[in-house]
Amino acid sequence: MPDFPKPDKSGRFPALKYARVQFARNLIRERRALGLSQQRLADSADVRQATLSRLESGQHAISGKAAAKLERALAAEQKRRASRP
Repeated sequence: MPDFPKPDKSGRFPALKYARVQFARNLIRERRALGLSQQRLADSADVRQATLSRLESGQHAISGKAAAKLERALAAEQKRRASRP
């Protein structure tokens, strides 16, 4: 899991970095909870595995298009698992 950024000397956190790390941590948790590898999720979402890796590092911003693809892929996997007997 990527670490959250440290606050500056005024006690403020850099908002963009914090948001990227929060997104990354949530994505990692959800992917792992579903038992998916980065490659499998990337294939399901039609994104490159390298892109997913960069997102999960917390150092890169996500585009709206990639976010939508990942959301659909994760939702489809959750639905698939919920429909299992």
